[in-house]
Formats: sequence, C-alpha cells, structure tokens
Amino acid sequence: MLGVEAHNIIEWSTIPQECEGYVGNYVLGKKYREDSKAVTEEAYKYAKSLTLGGDGKDIWVFDIDETSLSNLPYYAQHGFGVEPFNETAFSEWADLGIAPPLPESRTLYKNLLDLGIKVVFLTGRSESLRNSTLKNLKDTGYDTFETLILR
Repeated sequence: MLGVEAHNIIEWSTIPQECEGYVGNYVLGKKYREDSKAVTEEAYKYAKSLTLGGDGKDIWVFDIDETSLSNLPYYAQHGFGVEPFNETAFSEWADLGIAPPLPESRTLYKNLLDLGIKVVFLTGRSESLRNSTLKNLKDTGYDTFETLILR
C-alpha cells in the first residue's frame, strides 16, 4: 500500500491479487466518498477565489471516468484492477450508459455553474461512445455544458 501511495512501484499492468480486497473496500466504503468530498470542497473554494472575466470564457474541465461518472459497477465485476484492463469489455459497458454519477463531483459541477463558470467534459473514451456518454451525463444530472471532448 505504501509503495503504491508513494508511487514507488512501477510497471504494473494490474494490481496484485492480494490488494483486491483493500481496493474494493476503499472504493466501496465511506473513506472513498469522504476523500471525494474533501477534494471537491477544496476545488470549490478555489473556484470561489477566482476573479472571473464575466465574458463567458471561464471554463472548468471535468474528466468523466472516475471523476464525474463512476465505473465502479464495472470494476467490481472485474476485480478492482486485478484483471488486466480490457478496452473492448469496458467500452461495451460504457456504451450501456449506466455509470452512476459521483455525487460530490456533481455537486461541484452545479456549484460551478452557479458561479457562472462553463463546463467542458473530457474523456479518454472513443468517439464511438459519444451518444451513450452524452445520454449518461444528462441522465445523471450533468445536463448543462459547453462540449464533450472524446479521444
């Protein structure tokens, strides 16, 4: 755990089998949500400290996967990173458009809109997932944004 948190372990393609329970307990437990809340609260404090131009050009870029939308349902079925990442299987899951929102990120998103900051979404998902990703964002409360940029 210390090696991972200190970024001292390199060249992993998966997490070690013995870490599956640790990772699963963290991401499904209250600590992950507490960490998410702490990060988004600090981001909002930062946003409130900005002097906005008022010209409609102030934007905030949100990542999608594991920032705005959670892929935990997918990863829970695939060992929380123990299994090698399968882009085809992940894309098939993402195309279902059922990823839940990360509540803290959605709160930050709404607060930023209230400040007059426009939102842009950025993702490593492929262009073939545009429609399902747009629908997933809108279905989970991310319904006002300037654009979605895909890989």
